[in-house]
Amino acid sequence: MSLPPIDLRSDTVTRPSPGMRRAMAEAEVGDDVYGEDPTVNRLEAVAAERLGKEAALFVPSGTMANQIAIRCQTEPGDEVMVEAGAHPFHYEAGGTGLISGVLLRTLPGEGGVLDPALVAATFRDADVHAAPQTLVCVEDTSNRGGGTVWPLERLDAVAAAAHAHGAATHMDGARLFNAVVASGIDPARRAAGYDTVSFCLSKGLGAPVGSLLCGRRERVHKARRVRKSLGGGMRQAGFLAAAGLYALEHHVQRLGDDHARAAALAHGLGELGLVVAAPPTNMLYLELPEARSVVAALRERGVLCSAVDARRIRLVTHLDVDDAGIRRTVQAFAQVLGR
Repeated sequence: MSLPPIDLRSDTVTRPSPGMRRAMAEAEVGDDVYGEDPTVNRLEAVAAERLGKEAALFVPSGTMANQIAIRCQTEPGDEVMVEAGAHPFHYEAGGTGLISGVLLRTLPGEGGVLDPALVAATFRDADVHAAPQTLVCVEDTSNRGGGTVWPLERLDAVAAAAHAHGAATHMDGARLFNAVVASGIDPARRAAGYDTVSFCLSKGLGAPVGSLLCGRRERVHKARRVRKSLGGGMRQAGFLAAAGLYALEHHVQRLGDDHARAAALAHGLGELGLVVAAPPTNMLYLELPEARSVVAALRERGVLCSAVDARRIRLVTHLDVDDAGIRRTVQAFAQVLGR
């Protein structure tokens, strides 16, 4: 019997554990659009408390959470500052222009992390010729930055620079709990300077669907209306919310296992002679000529990963990848590269 594939394309490919499936099956549900789903209400309350915010909103995806946050804190024609690798710029189908009618101003960063001095210097004096600069977004951890964890002082300083110039702040915390586990700094502290913060349940936390958008009560109230206008109002969503609650209760601290396995994978690939930077969390990028051909050859050997461009491969560890899977991955690379 052939072994199942090792899927390192993303931490979104996880499947619910038996305990999570039981929690979903037993969930108490109601109509969430009417505010009557008790499990959704509990998830939102737990999320708001963990993030140190007044309220939270359960939405289908991290993309929707980001787009709602941008819509709630801008007006059409405004300018939003993001790091050059930011998710809303690369992976959200042009939603900022389509939904909010705003411009994205991309700033160069290091490993996905912005320099607060650059953010401050990018703000212009008030001028009728220029778009109002009303929002600064950060991504912690940074996906295209290689799973980089923002230093806390950078998070605080970027937020302070934005607020000093009258702009709001949003943290795309899709993998925020990876940053929490890696840094040892709790999520409320990491997000303290941000007017809104989102995090995904369906990435490293292992739930099948969903993200939370957290912030002040009046902003979340507006976000609920925007969610409805985007078709994101779900009915008996408690089955999904139960998975999210289970993930928050059982799958946060184990993210350290994913980080350790990413480090083990980097070490194994390094022993093959590949140049791989030590991964800060659960993902690593490596440069290889003909990356797409390598990815295709790995697939034939039961290892799934992604070529993000012609010369770069991304591999992401998660709760469905064990130590044996890491060993098989290194062996597959050795076979493909003839090492």
